[in-house]
Amino acid sequence: MAGEPQTDCLFCKIVTRDIPATIVRESATTVAFRDINPQAPSHVLVIPKAHYPDAASLAAGDPQAAADVLCEAGLVAADEKLTETGYRIVLNTGAGAGQTVFHAHAHVLGGRGMQWPPG
Repeated sequence: MAGEPQTDCLFCKIVTRDIPATIVRESATTVAFRDINPQAPSHVLVIPKAHYPDAASLAAGDPQAAADVLCEAGLVAADEKLTETGYRIVLNTGAGAGQTVFHAHAHVLGGRGMQWPPG
């Protein structure tokens, strides 16, 4: 069920600390941690603690948690000193868009030039 922890979800296990991660921020509703396969010098994932399979279901099911993810992404960018040079927030939804872990998450990327459209 949406919002409930999933026993087979990698990110739910990071929330419960059953799987280690390099956590850089945590709020009542979110956890932010370094990506294990960084695509930029700074690459942090921000996830809601509640399980939703993608950004669209998070926004529909818990709009406040979706807002919390975006607010935390901005705070991560500030902590990472990315606000002056710029950063990208990416929310992939669906396998065709590159989503590989089906727990809503935002990628905060920075520390290098970003091209548009992306690679």
